[in-house]
Amino acid sequence: MEAGHNQPIVINKKVKKGGDHGHHGGAWKVAYADFVTAMMAFFLLLWLLSTTTVEQRAGIGDYFTPTTSLAPGASGAGGILAGQTVSDSGAKIGEGGTPSVVVELSPPTKQASEKDIEELAAKREQESFDEAVEALNKAITDSPELSDLKDNIQVDMTSEGMRIQIVDREGGALFQAGSADMTSRTRELLDQIAKVVAELPNTISISGHTDASPFNRGNYSNWELSSDRANASRRELVSAGIDPTRIVQVVGKADQEPLIEEDPFLPQNRRVSIVLRRTSAVLPPGLFE
Repeated sequence: MEAGHNQPIVINKKVKKGGDHGHHGGAWKVAYADFVTAMMAFFLLLWLLSTTTVEQRAGIGDYFTPTTSLAPGASGAGGILAGQTVSDSGAKIGEGGTPSVVVELSPPTKQASEKDIEELAAKREQESFDEAVEALNKAITDSPELSDLKDNIQVDMTSEGMRIQIVDREGGALFQAGSADMTSRTRELLDQIAKVVAELPNTISISGHTDASPFNRGNYSNWELSSDRANASRRELVSAGIDPTRIVQVVGKADQEPLIEEDPFLPQNRRVSIVLRRTSAVLPPGLFE
C-alpha cells in the first residue's frame, strides 16, 4: 500500500443554523426604526399645526398637493419631486436629495400690548372719576345746608385730570371780600369734597383765581390774594382728612386764567380749582362711544 493511503480521511460537515429562531435575524430593529420615524413625523405634524397660521398651513398643503398643470417630464425624472424644483425659481434639488419645506413662523404675540394696557388703565381711571362726580353731586344735593350751593361747584375733565372748581356767585361769595377768610359754607363744601377725593389715589394740585377788578393793598395784590385763598383751601382739605403728601402744587394765578373769558370781571372768575391729576394717558376721543 502506498504511503498516501495511510493519511486520515477529513470530512467537513456544514451545519446550517436555524434562521427562524433567536432574535429573528434583526428584523425587529427595522420595524422599530420605522415606528420611531413615523412617531417623529407625527409629532412634527402636530408642531406645525400648533405654530403655523392658516395661510402657512395652506401653503404647505399646496406644496405637497400634485398639480395637473405641470407638463409631463418637466422635472428631472418625469415626476413632480424627481430632480428639480417644481416652481420656475428656487434651488435645484440634488440627486438623491429630499425636498425641504421652509416655514416662516411669526413671533408669538403678547396677550396684551402696552397700548392696550395703557388704554385699560386710562379707562378705569376715568370710571373712578365719573363715580367721584356722582358721589359729590349726591353729597351736595342730599345736604340741606349745601343744596343751594350746587351752582357754586363745577366739575369737568381736562387733559390734566378731574377738575373741581368752587366758583363765586352773585350774593354767594365763598371768601370775605379782599380776604382769604372763607365762609362757613365754603368750609363745609370743601369738607364734602375731601370725603370724595379721599377715596381716590390721585395727587392734587390747587390754584386760586380772582376776577380782573384791580386790587392793590400796598404790596398785597391779586397775586397774593389768589395764592392765600388756594393755601387756605389746602389747609381745609388736609384738616378734613386729605393726606398732605398728595397735594403736590398750590399756586395763585390772579386774573390770568378767567373762567368767563368774555367778561373777566364777573364774580364766577373768582374761584378755587382742585385738580385730581391723571396717572394714565388721556383717553382718545370716542373710546366710550
